[in-house]
Amino acid sequence: MKIAFFDTHSYDKKSFVEANKAFNYEIDFRDYKLNENTALTAQGYDVVCVFVNDVVNAEVIKTLADCGIKLIALRCAGFNNVDLKAAAAAGIKVVRVPAYSPYAVAEHGVALLMSLTRHIPQAYLRTKTANFNIEGLTGRDLFGLTAGILGTGKIGRIMADILMGFGMKIIAYDPFPNEQWAKEKNIEYVGLDEIFQQSDVLSLHCPLTEETKHVVNHDRMKMMKHDAVIINTGRGALIDSKALVHALKHGHIGGIGMDVYEEESKYFFSDWSTDIMTDDTLARLLTFPNVIITGHQAFLTTNALKNLAETTLENVKAFEGGAELVNEVK
Repeated sequence: MKIAFFDTHSYDKKSFVEANKAFNYEIDFRDYKLNENTALTAQGYDVVCVFVNDVVNAEVIKTLADCGIKLIALRCAGFNNVDLKAAAAAGIKVVRVPAYSPYAVAEHGVALLMSLTRHIPQAYLRTKTANFNIEGLTGRDLFGLTAGILGTGKIGRIMADILMGFGMKIIAYDPFPNEQWAKEKNIEYVGLDEIFQQSDVLSLHCPLTEETKHVVNHDRMKMMKHDAVIINTGRGALIDSKALVHALKHGHIGGIGMDVYEEESKYFFSDWSTDIMTDDTLARLLTFPNVIITGHQAFLTTNALKNLAETTLENVKAFEGGAELVNEVK
């Protein structure tokens, strides 16, 4: 099997080269993204391996099918960037990595929360210049606060476990509640509006679908406590970014820690430090002192990279051998 990798970085190459020693596939790494302009470069390959910001719409899938691609292998859990109907119509299978390291993502969410509530970035920048003044760095205890978990899949449940360790009360919302887990952990499922109204910390762990797009919007942020904070390690478009700027400007929420952004595909994973940023919303968000943004790195641990590589190549092996595709997205 010949595999064309798109949007790859040094850490991808290192982990996949190591994992491929057990598979011996012919792999070609490209640093550019898959989109309408690059899809033709898949000619001569059997599989394309893509990441979260590659464009896999109907036009791209048609080109991939014409190029002879038989499998789209996502090296991530999310699949909102893939037109699944077009893939099915073209006879192309789609597989993903559903659980590469839920601990990595949940732990990064907690790191964002602690950094935000205890003003760690500001304190670090001060002490680097020998400024040990602590004025303006007053935080608050997490103990006794209410944490809302929006989406109780593996990552959401791990996040809940960690926050319970801080002594927080946990409430949750999920259209498909895990009642057994909730009973075991003494966690209450509440309605969607209730989780916004009651949470001191709201952590987002749901997939991006038509139903969840902009689930965090102007009206719901206005329901929140004025000192409540949001943590988003899910997908950027779960939040209406323009409404988020408005909520921050008018004090409707206390802050946000986010590892994803609604229009991140142009900027994330690239160095824009010497260029003009034309996304006014992202530029504005970066100016708020109560906003912490990381560049989609929640997954980036050695454990997760190893699991991503091994599971992705196992998915290819299963397809090649005609075995059941346990990680197929239909």
